[in-house]
Amino acid sequence: MKFKQLGIGLAAVVFFAACSNQPKTEEASKVDPTEVSTPSENTKSLSGKGKIEFEEDAFDFGTVKEGEVVDHVFEFKNTGEEPVIISAVSASCGCTTPDYTKDPVLPGKEGEIKVAFNSEGQVGTQQKIITVSSNATNKVTTVQIKGTVVKNK
Repeated sequence: MKFKQLGIGLAAVVFFAACSNQPKTEEASKVDPTEVSTPSENTKSLSGKGKIEFEEDAFDFGTVKEGEVVDHVFEFKNTGEEPVIISAVSASCGCTTPDYTKDPVLPGKEGEIKVAFNSEGQVGTQQKIITVSSNATNKVTTVQIKGTVVKNK
């Protein structure tokens, strides 16, 4: 029993000693503190003066057979004065998969939201909302795809 307690105690000492002895790398010591930006500097440089303007805010895919996948690209332009950074894009249904421009969109430049709608199990009239969140003046914008899915016979 004493050996078991001694083993547990020794293991605890080794564990705690190992946790506090993290090796320092050369890279960490090379960082010049005057070159590190602070969070206030970063947020100050992007004060939300970018603006997203979509060429179209809705796409009607018409009538498709159940099981077909409908793809569409919503293009937008930054008509503001600062870069627009998209932080998230989500769809109102798991059957709709969005992908989007990850890089900052500079003023006057364009970005895109690609949407794929899988019509499997979605028979009937469809309207799917895609929500775009960003640092723009219009922080949350939406686009939609709509149409009708008919049963595949």
